[in-house]
Amino acid sequence: MDKDKKAGIISDYQNKDGDTGSTEVQVALLTERIKQLTNHMTENRHDFHTQRGLLKLVGQRRRLLNYLSREDVGKYNKLIKRLGLRK
Repeated sequence: MDKDKKAGIISDYQNKDGDTGSTEVQVALLTERIKQLTNHMTENRHDFHTQRGLLKLVGQRRRLLNYLSREDVGKYNKLIKRLGLRK
């Protein structure tokens, strides 16, 4: 992910200026990285190192989403709808 794309995602999901570590920003960045790795895996089916990294990122995103759902259900619902994670 290049710097411009990352900065764009951060500016879209930040709660206030300079916010780069909130749960919403972290989940949005992980989602973009997961999309990139998923595309890579469709072309390179036997890249098992990337597959393991992808599974670790999915688990990390899941843990962050579980935390957000426990702390603030409204933010959680808004985020998953905005990212299109669940139906």
